[in-house]
Amino acid sequence: MMDAQDGAERWLLLIHQLPAKPAYFRVKVWRRLQGIGAIGVKNSVYVLPSNEQTQEDFEWIRREIADGGGEAMVCEARMIEGLDDHEIRQMFRAERDADYEAVAKEARELAMVFANAPSNGPQADTRAQLARLRTRLTQIAAIDFFGANSRETAEGIVSALEARVRKEGVMASDGIEHRLPGELEGRTWVTRRGVQVDRIASAWLIHRFIDPEGKFKFVDSKGYKPEAGDLRFDMFEAEYTHEGDRCTFEVLLQRAGLRHAALKDIAAIVHDIDLKDAKFGRDEAAGIKTLIDSICVATADDNERIARGKAILDDLYLYFQKKPGNPR
Repeated sequence: MMDAQDGAERWLLLIHQLPAKPAYFRVKVWRRLQGIGAIGVKNSVYVLPSNEQTQEDFEWIRREIADGGGEAMVCEARMIEGLDDHEIRQMFRAERDADYEAVAKEARELAMVFANAPSNGPQADTRAQLARLRTRLTQIAAIDFFGANSRETAEGIVSALEARVRKEGVMASDGIEHRLPGELEGRTWVTRRGVQVDRIASAWLIHRFIDPEGKFKFVDSKGYKPEAGDLRFDMFEAEYTHEGDRCTFEVLLQRAGLRHAALKDIAAIVHDIDLKDAKFGRDEAAGIKTLIDSICVATADDNERIARGKAILDDLYLYFQKKPGNPR
């Protein structure tokens, strides 16, 4: 995001202090920061380019740190002395280059194994490893903010291997809509402006399964005082929001007692997109993310974003309902 007056780039900084114990909490926070692509510029100071999505990512981590007994703050900054914008961009590119090179190395090794394997070799294992590499490549691209040089090489190696594998022929509901208790119907559901995947999916879940007559209100992320009849979701101090490593969609699903297999599939995809931790490793996440991102680029109107997202999620729900092995 560029400053209109002087051309300087704006950065978001997460400055934090973690408790000494438990030790695993420090590892958890570090992994979360790695997952969103943040770069450490000083001890306990991490940076991201400033935009709506990166601010949301930092805000969730800030809250996790606070919930874990630590302290954190997020601020927007402009570099004046010491590091300059070019140096920080190069730091981001270097990190992503290392990630892409690791994928390329694995892909080359897998290609050698595939080339030397007998025709009746472990095809399922090859498929699984290649799918994992493609998923990893997509995850890296999502946090490649400044176009690392190694992306094209890694993409080319993985795509070429996929083509070889395809050529060899290796890559070949209960109908009951449950409701929350009646007192949670006909409410005003409040969330932050600028809805993204978790809020779009949560709004769909609310209207489809929880509160068909509910209305949505979009407010500033801070300073909103709830009114009578309001239920907040995916925002600070909301009744329904992230809990632990679960996104808002997952929390709503659990609280509502919704056990449809198709909804669990969608929850896993939303989790992987929103939290960027690849917990479920869903191959569909990259495609759904692109569709949701395209909606957000096409319109800034939150009601329109939700309406367009509804069409995608309705089709996705139907697809998973008809998927073999999913109970109907």
